[in-house]
Amino acid sequence: MERMNYEDIKTADPEVFKWIQKEVEREEETINLIASENFASLPVLSAQGSVLTNKYAEGYSFARYYGGCQFIDQVEKIAIERTKELFNCEYANVQPHSGSQANMSVYFSTLKVGDAFLAMDLRAGGHLTHGSSVNFSGKFFKPYFYGVDKKTETIDFNIVEDLAKKHKPKLIVCGYTAYPRKVDFKTFSEIASRTEAYLLADIAHIAGLVVAGLHPSPHPFTDFTTTTTHKTLRGPRGGIVMCKNKFAKQVDSTVFPGIQGGPLMHVIAAKAIALHLASTNEFKKYQEKVIANAKVLADSLKKLGYRLVSDGTDTHLVLVDLRPQGITGKDTVEILKKANICINKNTIPFDPLSAKLTSGIRLGTPSVTTQGMGEKEIELIVSFIHSALTNRNDDKKLEQIREEVKALCKKFPPY
Repeated sequence: MERMNYEDIKTADPEVFKWIQKEVEREEETINLIASENFASLPVLSAQGSVLTNKYAEGYSFARYYGGCQFIDQVEKIAIERTKELFNCEYANVQPHSGSQANMSVYFSTLKVGDAFLAMDLRAGGHLTHGSSVNFSGKFFKPYFYGVDKKTETIDFNIVEDLAKKHKPKLIVCGYTAYPRKVDFKTFSEIASRTEAYLLADIAHIAGLVVAGLHPSPHPFTDFTTTTTHKTLRGPRGGIVMCKNKFAKQVDSTVFPGIQGGPLMHVIAAKAIALHLASTNEFKKYQEKVIANAKVLADSLKKLGYRLVSDGTDTHLVLVDLRPQGITGKDTVEILKKANICINKNTIPFDPLSAKLTSGIRLGTPSVTTQGMGEKEIELIVSFIHSALTNRNDDKKLEQIREEVKALCKKFPPY
C-alpha cells in the first residue's frame, strides 16, 4: 500500500504522528462495516490538506467580509453548481460544517422555539437531530415521533398522517440513519401538503445512492433536503443544505451569520471534488456494487439464522436483531473488535434495551466496496462474524479469525 505522506507531521510532532500511523494501520487491517463511514478519495484528502485552509471567508461568494477571496469564491461557486446539477435541486448552500448543522439551519429557518415538528423516533431509525431530548432539536423545539409497523418494521403512512393531523407540526422530517428500506418522498410530500407542513428530507446516508439513480430522489417533493458529504458520497466530513428558491435567503442567513462564522474552504473544495467524482459512470457502478454487497450481506446472515429488521434491505445497510443469539449490541461490538471487524451497536424498533446496550447492530457495505471487495468477500466476512460470535469466549479462535481478517484486508488496501 502506498501510504499518505505524513513526514512533515512526523518531524513537527512525533507524538501525534505516532497515533496517526496507528490509525493508518487500524484502517489497513480492519474490516469496516460501519454504515456511516467510508474511505475518502485521495483527491478529497489532498484538498482538505491544501492551502485553502488558510483563508478566512465569512459571507458568501462575491459578498465576503474579508479581502483576498477572489479564488475562494470560484471554488464555492463550483461546489454549489455541482450540487444543484447532481441532485437536481433549485438552490444549495455548501457551507454547513456537518449534517447536524445542516439540519439545524433548516429548523431555525422554519421553526420558532417551541414549535412542533414530526420525525422518526431515534430508536426506530431516526437521528439525534430528529428530536432527541439530548440534542438541540429536542431542547429548542417540540418533537413528535412516528415509528414503524410492528409486524413489517416499515413506515405506516396512515399513522404518519394521523400524527400530523393530530399534532399539526410545522415541519415533517423523513430520511434516516438506521432504516434499511427506500424512503417514499412523494407520499411524505402529499401528507405534508395536506397538513400544511414543510417537508425536510435528511438523505445523509443515501445521498450516493440517490445521485446514482438507485434510490428515489427527494426532489421535487421536498421543501428542504440535507446531506452529509461523507458516507456513501465518499467526500469529506461536512454538510450541504438544498432547498427551493423561495427559501434560499432564509437558509443562507441562518447558516451565516445565524449558526456559523467562516466556512471551511478547504472542506468545501473537497466537497466540490467529491461531487465531481459522484457524477461519473464509475461512481454509479460503485453504488450498484454497494447495494449488491448489502443484499449478499443480508442473505448470508439470514442463512445463518440471524433476524434482520424488515427482513432485508433496499440500501447500503442492514439492521440485525441479536435477541435470538442472546447477545447485546454492545457485547457484539467488543467481540468483533477482537477479530478486527469494526461495527456499531444500534437500537432496533421496539427495542427493550437502552441505547447504551441495544438489541441490535447496524452493518453497511460502503467501505468494503470502496476497497474492491465483492460478493465472495462479503460471504467470507459474514462467516468471520458468525464464527466470532459463536466462539466469543474462545480467545484463541478469535485470534485466528483476526489473522484471517488481516490477510483479507491485505488483498484489498483502502488506498
